[in-house]
Amino acid sequence: MSYEHILYDVEDQILTITLNRPDNLNAFTRIMRDELIDAFDKADNDDDVRAIIITGAGRAFCAGADLGKGAETFDYKARGEVNDGEVHRDGGGRVTLRMYQSKKPIIGAINGPAVGIGATMTLPMDIRLASEKARIGFVFSRRGIVMEACSSWFLPRLVGISQAAEWVYSGRIFPADEAKEGGLVKAVYPEDELLPAARSLAKELVADSAPVSVALCRQMMWRMLGADHPMEAHKIDSRGIQMMGKSPDVAEGITSFLEKRPAKFTMRPSADMPDYYPWWEEPEFK
Repeated sequence: MSYEHILYDVEDQILTITLNRPDNLNAFTRIMRDELIDAFDKADNDDDVRAIIITGAGRAFCAGADLGKGAETFDYKARGEVNDGEVHRDGGGRVTLRMYQSKKPIIGAINGPAVGIGATMTLPMDIRLASEKARIGFVFSRRGIVMEACSSWFLPRLVGISQAAEWVYSGRIFPADEAKEGGLVKAVYPEDELLPAARSLAKELVADSAPVSVALCRQMMWRMLGADHPMEAHKIDSRGIQMMGKSPDVAEGITSFLEKRPAKFTMRPSADMPDYYPWWEEPEFK
């Protein structure tokens, strides 16, 4: 797929996805939705991609949904996209669910305003960094709409129910420092330092780590957020230790440590995930 509304650049095993509608403050469109999903499919199948950074072109990260259809923006029946009795799948949710499934760690570099889907699409990212110029808003109550992009699941888990409730009920736009204080972003940087900081962090995440180990650990942590007992984690931990324990990557990781040399991991997320993955598709985990 060729991309119209995003840029896709890989350098030093780091993929940078740039939302690329700067004249429209990178407002979210169906084209952007489909391109983001395709980009994550492509990244998961490319073993040269070890980490992903998402940022925006120009002065905004993403100003939310494109409101070009006016009052019919979210009226899918009026727009001829759904018939009576059908349920329209939220486009933002399709994107965040695809991010949730990613085998590669995701860093958000929020360079400017991030509102609506511009804020909620950052929630399944593993680490969020922000520019001092970032402004974030979960503005649904001010548009008469409801939370989207699975944010009612993600946001309270990330920042706690009280902080999530304050931001969502008021719908107000808040500065980067407040996002950091509330636990939404890890750090705030001057505008020109944001992307270098994101790249430095991405390099740190992948420099000495085994790609399959990272992919498994990412899924283990995200999926255990919804578990109702630590025994669910114990079940998956135990399977992972047993199956990965006999793998070439573990043999290399231990041998390289004992020999005091850098490890050379050979297992690939595109082809060498263990047999129990994806465990959540098994009947007992549904």
